[in-house]
Amino acid sequence: MDILLSVIGLILCLIGLLGSFLPILPGPIASWFGLLALNFTNYVSFSFWFLFTTFLIAITISVLDYVIPIIGVQKLGGTKGGQLGATIGLIIGLFLIGPLGLIFGPFIGAFTGEIISNKNITKSFLPAFGSLIGVLVGTVFKTIITIIFLFYFLYSFISNF
Repeated sequence: MDILLSVIGLILCLIGLLGSFLPILPGPIASWFGLLALNFTNYVSFSFWFLFTTFLIAITISVLDYVIPIIGVQKLGGTKGGQLGATIGLIIGLFLIGPLGLIFGPFIGAFTGEIISNKNITKSFLPAFGSLIGVLVGTVFKTIITIIFLFYFLYSFISNF
């Protein structure tokens, strides 16, 4: 059973790492479940506080991944229309063009929302670019966290097996 849980945990950590780039897969949360699976083996025991803290980090990063593009619109002078457009673009883009929708959806949505609000193409580009930067920052955060979780998994597995 320990080997099965370890393999499942490793697969979940790798799915989490892939999920940092592919929005159809859960990133940090999948990696956290990988740590949890390893915790249920007989040879690794993480503390409650370690699991609790890493869970909060995984949830926070997952939520921020959706919030950061909107903040990017705000910071680069976007209106409420641009923020709403980025959110709608994220959702619609994800369903229409899959993983690429996570990147281009908020950009197109923010750009469209800014054009509707401002009626100015030049002023609409900067907040839309902010949403794109936000998506990239969110991806970097997810990647860093999932790599850290994978490191903890591998270190704990190797040192305790």
